[in-house]
Amino acid sequence: MRTIDKRLNAKLAPVLVKRAPTLTLPYDARCKSRLATTLDTGEEVGVVLPRGTVLRDGDLLVADDGGLVRVIAAAESVLRVRAPDRLTLTRAAYHLGNRHTPVEVGADELKLEADPVLEDMLKRLGAQVQRVELPFQPESGAYGGGHRHGHDETFADDYALAQRVYDEHHGHAHSHDDTHGHSHNHAHGDDHAHDHDCGHDHGHCDGHAHDHSHEHR
Repeated sequence: MRTIDKRLNAKLAPVLVKRAPTLTLPYDARCKSRLATTLDTGEEVGVVLPRGTVLRDGDLLVADDGGLVRVIAAAESVLRVRAPDRLTLTRAAYHLGNRHTPVEVGADELKLEADPVLEDMLKRLGAQVQRVELPFQPESGAYGGGHRHGHDETFADDYALAQRVYDEHHGHAHSHDDTHGHSHNHAHGDDHAHDHDCGHDHGHCDGHAHDHSHEHR
């Protein structure tokens, strides 16, 4: 059995691409880096790609014998979401994003995997929802990858990258001397103001304040 272990980034002559056998996969299968599957010719193959790889329609893969394989996104059950105005479509995208739902974004429509709960929510927002059989290619994550959630092994990598980007843009710098003191005074009143006049003990000021003063040497 041949093993497919590379994704080709270089552009090839259209005639070579057209001659390559095809591998038709739904979205969930295209998110797997390890997969036993069958080409459209009937040949059984093993897919072994770098962790986090998400295949897209038209991608060219290379087998261990140098042969090419072209990826085709399979038609699957999806919700096509349209709206009478831009605001309604934007609100639909916002609420889907809050639920970390993979969404394919078009110029005037959204597509997502068929789900009756989300379908009902979208209709309540005023969107027009239609169940159709179409290829599904959702947006990749803003920091790379495609189909990730908090429990995925690769989520930590994306989170760490996002944290570094945030720190760079907001100028978070930490100075560490051999001797340094920290004084943290937090007031939790109705206005959440910071109170620095509570003294140096664990007493309570107006609004439930705590003073934590400590020195490290």
